[in-house]
Amino acid sequence: RRLSALGPGGLTRERAQMEVNDVHYSHYGRMCPIEKAEGPNIGLINSLSSYARVNEFGFKKRAYPKVDLETNGVWGEIDYLTADEEESYLFSQKKTQIYKNAFFLGDKMICNFRGNNKVMAKEK
Repeated sequence: RRLSALGPGGLTRERAQMEVNDVHYSHYGRMCPIEKAEGPNIGLINSLSSYARVNEFGFKKRAYPKVDLETNGVWGEIDYLTADEEESYLFSQKKTQIYKNAFFLGDKMICNFRGNNKVMAKEK
């Protein structure tokens, strides 16, 4: 599926600058940073990420596995969030170690909050 920044209310090829090719932290998991158009359309036409969805309002949603806050365990259930919905959450890295029964290993983990990485206690 392709995403375009062209059209009414969008950019034109003549007005587009190199900044449109940059990857904003809100694009991760929603737009593929590798599969892009070349030539005059670079940064203007992108591809949707493999696990992303588009909601009824046209916003891109990213997949996140749910975590039980009482047990600090990962559930098999997936939740989809838009960029503005995820602004108030902390997210651990995919490579965070967990036990076979889906509980986090260790007391601290590297988390992402609004595009910045921080070391946080797993209870947060």
